[in-house]
Amino acid sequence: MLKNSELKTKDVIDINSGKKLGYISDIDIEVERGQIKAFMIPVYQNRLFSFFLKKNDQIISWEEIKLIGEDVILVDLAKDSSLKKT
Repeated sequence: MLKNSELKTKDVIDINSGKKLGYISDIDIEVERGQIKAFMIPVYQNRLFSFFLKKNDQIISWEEIKLIGEDVILVDLAKDSSLKKT
């Protein structure tokens, strides 16, 4: 079993591009079933000045998660080529 704090320290990587997407900032949980529905990863336009910019969250659904390893979370974003953001 993983703690929330342990999930948030893992790199999230897209297996198609090999691109590091960042770290999990929030988790969407279906409380009644106790199941994870999605992870949210902050997305910034310019990382150098990200402190001053409004962030958007990239939503990664549970179906897109392929592996949660010791150091990384591998996701497959090819199913939906457009990034979902909130």
